[in-house]
Amino acid sequence: MRACLCKSLGPPSELVIEDIPDPVAGPDEVIVRVKACALNFFDTLITRGKYQFKPEMPFSPSAEFAGYVETVGEDVNGFSPGDRVMGYMRWGAAREKVVIGVRDLITIPDGVSFEVAAGLTVTYGTTLHAYRDRADLKSGETVAVLGASGGVGQAAVEIASIMGGKVIACASSEDKLKFAKSLGAELMLDYSSQPLKETLKELTGGKGVDVVYDPVGGDLSEQALRATGWEGRYLVIGFAAGEIPKFPLNIIMLKGCDVLGVFWGAALERDPAAHRRNMAQLLEWVQEGRLKPHIHAVYPLEDIASALEEIAARKVQGKVIITP
Repeated sequence: MRACLCKSLGPPSELVIEDIPDPVAGPDEVIVRVKACALNFFDTLITRGKYQFKPEMPFSPSAEFAGYVETVGEDVNGFSPGDRVMGYMRWGAAREKVVIGVRDLITIPDGVSFEVAAGLTVTYGTTLHAYRDRADLKSGETVAVLGASGGVGQAAVEIASIMGGKVIACASSEDKLKFAKSLGAELMLDYSSQPLKETLKELTGGKGVDVVYDPVGGDLSEQALRATGWEGRYLVIGFAAGEIPKFPLNIIMLKGCDVLGVFWGAALERDPAAHRRNMAQLLEWVQEGRLKPHIHAVYPLEDIASALEEIAARKVQGKVIITP
């Protein structure tokens, strides 16, 4: 089978496409023929050795995928050859076949394409976990989404809107904000030309925002924290800007606000039942037409380096899908 392999740490141009042996399913494992897999920002880091996980080389990037079950190992219950499935595996999905434990698979219902399903697990799973399990987002609350046009930001705008939140999209250009508006954002803030804290306060009539969704980090984080209202919730999603901010604790005390860590990867390991409930909710919203994930582009496996370069250059609006 063909696979994209990282054999030395470096830029995407150093990735190679090679033929490798087909995987073999062990007990409680299945072989999935990958029809689509998705790339995320962390894939630009893991191939450079700059991510929290550092897999042994050679490895394939891509953590989420969708396809159909090809073969099953011993003691497998609930899945049969031909079943349409999606899953998450941290890394290793950018290849024609993957071997994975049945506990990490979710059945894809009819009417949901492989391309859409492949991009649901990480960004949308993270976001629903953040809003539902961590922030307890209520209908009518205001949500400021930083980096509102990227893969994670897109999910944050869409899901907050579905849950009844009033979304303030925050991004660095008018084009990005226009895209966020098409996803359901009600208010726009261009932080390349407007002060983040003051403008968020103004847009909320001085009250401050109820929830901040921050996958960016860097200089914007403290400004966003200062723009939260009384008993606001600040969701720490990631640090796409590269810099990990440090907060003055007196701000948190005076606002009575909560800074909530969102470590989705650990959460799904610790509470797999909650993860399955969240994925079932996302798939239901897709079937109902309420959630319509935007796919930035679909690339063949041979063009995965170009896809990763697009993500690293912040040129992506929505999900990037690879079709092995």
